[in-house]
Amino acid sequence: MANTKHGPRLVIIGLGHVGSQVLTEAVRAGIFAEIVTIDKKEGVAFGEALDHHQASALPGNPGVKLRSGDYEDCKDADVIICAAGPSMVPDGTGSQPDRTELTSMNAKEIRQVMTDLTAVTRDPALIFITNPLDTMVFLAENEFDYPRCFGTGTMLDSSRLRRIVADRLGISPETVSGYMMGEHGMSAFPVLSRLTACGIRADEFKEHFGVELDPEEIGQSVVSAAYDVFNAKGWTNAAIARSAVLLARAVLFDEKALWPVCSTLRGEYGLNGDVALSIPSVIGAEGVEKRFAVSLNEWEQDALAKTATSIQQTIKDAQVTY
Repeated sequence: MANTKHGPRLVIIGLGHVGSQVLTEAVRAGIFAEIVTIDKKEGVAFGEALDHHQASALPGNPGVKLRSGDYEDCKDADVIICAAGPSMVPDGTGSQPDRTELTSMNAKEIRQVMTDLTAVTRDPALIFITNPLDTMVFLAENEFDYPRCFGTGTMLDSSRLRRIVADRLGISPETVSGYMMGEHGMSAFPVLSRLTACGIRADEFKEHFGVELDPEEIGQSVVSAAYDVFNAKGWTNAAIARSAVLLARAVLFDEKALWPVCSTLRGEYGLNGDVALSIPSVIGAEGVEKRFAVSLNEWEQDALAKTATSIQQTIKDAQVTY
């Protein structure tokens, strides 16, 4: 729950394209009394905080205090959002580089973050964005035994799924309910058996909308949607930043919100402590408070097995030990 000494405090670690957008979304949310920025490039953290501090003189300022800081400031934080580490860079060919290409360098980066963080505290909820997301969460949660730790997971992928489905049906995405599971990456898969539009099941879409969804095709469309943005502007940051702040709010206000986020599975689907991936989860003051191993059809079960194997290989590549 919020620290009553100073009001709700958010710390953002890593102020690149994603972290800076997280800062923007967090200021707009108006739920934090103080936001502290940390980046290994000291000037970046200072500049981002100062930029928003200056903007606070404009109408609509929610009154949040903004400043750069260091890991000592994490002691009194309520939530930490970590976007540290390098991101993929387009090669100009329109290719789709796998997030796992970042494994070695970002495992090193996150180990340093976790070493610095756990030297001062293990108390704040810790939300990861850094890719490859599932492996970074597994590393922090298990190698460093961090208690309230999870990742944005397929929350972003699920947003893309709902947007794509809504566009195909010609309806508002607010009426589409559905999610992706598994890896935040190439092997993420849609759970079409549970996707609906105002209660109309996906297997009824052809009858009512004249649209039929194939799980393989729609899954690939969701994965490719990220690269449409990535190859156009060089990075993606809008939806993932909003996702992270929504999760921070769920923790801060103990919302018991249900989102497909990434955490280490503890027996769900027969996977026990050997992989972190996204399944529907309740998010509250304690972080991930419950995971739901929803029943899946045969295609979805196969997809889950494939994504778990893929993530486990990346964990192995990161040489995670605990």
